[in-house]
Amino acid sequence: MTEHLDYERLVRGCQDDSFDDGLLIEAELEPVAGPGNTVKPAVYEGGKYQTDRRWASPADAVPQDVVVIDNVPSQANRHEEQLRMDRTASGLPELVLDLSEMANLPSHLPREISSFQFPHRNADAYLRDALSDGVEFSETSLGRSIFHATASDAGPLVAWFPHALLYGFWQSHLGKKRTQAKHARAWVSEIVGWQPASRDTRVMGLKGDPLNLSIDEAVMHDPDDYVVWEFGTQKADGAEKKTKLSELGHGQVPFMTQNDGAPAGVSFRRITQRASLSLAQLRRVSVSSGSASTDAAARALVAAIGLHAHTLAFGRGFALRSGAELRTASVRVTWLGADGDESVELGGIDATRALLASAKATARDVSVPMDGWDADPLSLMPSDRLRKAVASSWPELTG
Repeated sequence: MTEHLDYERLVRGCQDDSFDDGLLIEAELEPVAGPGNTVKPAVYEGGKYQTDRRWASPADAVPQDVVVIDNVPSQANRHEEQLRMDRTASGLPELVLDLSEMANLPSHLPREISSFQFPHRNADAYLRDALSDGVEFSETSLGRSIFHATASDAGPLVAWFPHALLYGFWQSHLGKKRTQAKHARAWVSEIVGWQPASRDTRVMGLKGDPLNLSIDEAVMHDPDDYVVWEFGTQKADGAEKKTKLSELGHGQVPFMTQNDGAPAGVSFRRITQRASLSLAQLRRVSVSSGSASTDAAARALVAAIGLHAHTLAFGRGFALRSGAELRTASVRVTWLGADGDESVELGGIDATRALLASAKATARDVSVPMDGWDADPLSLMPSDRLRKAVASSWPELTG
């Protein structure tokens, strides 16, 4: 009978003298629309997919063509978004940059940015350019401790940015003469489509118009605000640039060629997700307490966050983007142990929540720094220079 992964096994693997290697999660996925149906991979600059050739098995005679449907950084971001949404239930620490006073922001932009959304986590420019009670955050004692934290002095990160120890960071936004601390990710996850039927298919069609307005009619418009436009070429207030009516959304516009159409979804022979947790990388983390048991508990806490995030994000059917709705057909979890590999069960969301709760309780018992845990988010405000940058990008428009 396969054993459930419990906290005791996890914390033993995080001890300094452990020779356990980590955890491997291998899942076979299929489109919600059924096996063989198309899935939309991530599209990069130039309308290209991330393609590769890989070995499906060491026994294969030749490598196979693959398309990376969702790459490693994207998977980490999906974990972080789930942790943000589960923050209250899990008691995770959070800092929030409050932008609610920025009245000119269009409605699709956030009124606050969570520390789970900072692109560079604890090394992000939004955090550097924030204020805490009117003081530059980087000049506060908490800010200095976070910005100068390293893997070997990770107490402030466990207390406020534990996910940075899981998904990695590079402190590269403070300048060449300041700290450049780096920490590689301990959690690596990726979704790959094997043997694509085609990689060159394009979406073709026609953008319709009930009145079939002429697409070649000339208009003057404000390129920043399409509400401001005038029919014809006579310059009107705020309308400064000549274009065609079709550029403003009117008329029937075809996109019917291989060059014009957007990349289409791809049919794959199989789709897999592989996620791994490196205990070797986690064992680099220390909270500088001088206590081996405290360090092991801090590492186990970070590992439990990763397992819970993975279950939150992928423990049920999930949507990566339009045209990429997937479900798990089968999953295998392997503990990569010092005495051999062993199949284990993660259980469902209740099991990983309980695992995280055990990790939190033990961490507190052995004095792991947990200042931000089970507390209200720490609210920060944008600095004057950041306010000006935001206002420059999103000025007040008429109408």
